[in-house]
Amino acid sequence: GPFQFILVTHGHHDHVDGAARLSEILGGVPVLAADPRHGVAAEPLDRAGTLGVGGLELRVLDTPGHTADSVCFVADCAGERVVFTGDTILGRGTTVVAWPDGDLAAYLTSLGALTAYEKILMLPGHGPARADCAAVARSYLDHRRERLAQVRAAVAAGAGSAAAVVDAVYPDIAPGVRFAAEWSVRAQLEYLRRESQRPLEQLDPL
Repeated sequence: GPFQFILVTHGHHDHVDGAARLSEILGGVPVLAADPRHGVAAEPLDRAGTLGVGGLELRVLDTPGHTADSVCFVADCAGERVVFTGDTILGRGTTVVAWPDGDLAAYLTSLGALTAYEKILMLPGHGPARADCAAVARSYLDHRRERLAQVRAAVAAGAGSAAAVVDAVYPDIAPGVRFAAEWSVRAQLEYLRRESQRPLEQLDPL
């Protein structure tokens, strides 16, 4: 210490449930979050702002998609830079687009923004650190394109519900995480529904 603030990347329970208690333990340190429901003794985060304390500078990156309130933080200190990605990019596996709060179009844009951080250490909310934030973001984009192609194919083959698409696209999904696959599929179906209503020249090259 002394502790200056607690930062929240998004409002899922495994990221915020202890924040108010931690603030109390630390003597009322502010909790800073984009969603005012999760802040303590502070205004909502400026989603394009910066925070500075001592020799540390933190830049807020607006990265919605996993959830509507998701942000990342780029930290610069003594010539070193890291990106705290919360659940926007994980240290292993892939991220759920938590429909209906999550949005796939926003998520793809956020991943595109994170490709700017070439060879910058990535510190995620789950899983190990990764050496190159941009490389992981590009891998995530490739994965999302593959999944969208699979969902398109499943719908074309007659899958008429999110559950049916999960059966076709995620045949080996563990029962305990099937709900997460259905969230992502619903987000993908909504993305495709919107895409089908846009003029051809505006469609993403996926």
